[in-house]
Amino acid sequence: MAIKAVLFDFDGTIADTHDAFFAIVNRLADEFGYPAVDKTELARLKKLSSAEIIKYSQISPFKIPFILKRFKKELGKEIKDLKPYGDIKEVLTLLNQKGYVLGIVTSNSKDNVLSFLHNNGLEDIFAFVKAGTTLFGKNRIINRVLKEHKFGTDEVIYVGDETRDISAAKKSRLTMVSVAWGFSPPAILQEYEPDFLVHQPKELLTAIASLDNHRWYPLKS
Repeated sequence: MAIKAVLFDFDGTIADTHDAFFAIVNRLADEFGYPAVDKTELARLKKLSSAEIIKYSQISPFKIPFILKRFKKELGKEIKDLKPYGDIKEVLTLLNQKGYVLGIVTSNSKDNVLSFLHNNGLEDIFAFVKAGTTLFGKNRIINRVLKEHKFGTDEVIYVGDETRDISAAKKSRLTMVSVAWGFSPPAILQEYEPDFLVHQPKELLTAIASLDNHRWYPLKS
């Protein structure tokens, strides 16, 4: 298999948005009429899939677009303080040097992502950022990327931290690498059967190399 591109989720995969995410969730709770989340509740929510969390919260589906829009605005105020997770920056730099086309597929706003990339010296690493407006429509964004860049489904890997990322990859027929450092814990991710589950950013290199070993270990004449 010859891999041409690696697509990344943003929140929780590249950017360490964990603390900011839950601070904003609680800040908006009264305004949108859902309960605030304490540490005990957070631990419980992390055992649920993305869809189950929405159902558990009893938030009206009609409110979700408004909450998402407001959440992006609030996160934009904190984007200057956010940092990449662990040594993911070094991993991304190496993948770029290896010649992969790197892209971001996100339900966050494009402006937030571009600001983060600029602030953290990653603006030249990614070829594109594709942002969507729904929580559960990432496969449609992925499909647009495949069409626009003329990528085959066997030429692209998708990397993300939530169960909805796995669902999106399967709908788009992409190889899925789930990361254990984001929102969903490893046990929940494993239930959704990603192709790979990695626990540290550098393990991404091993997973990708196993699918594209000629680029990493060229045959000697």
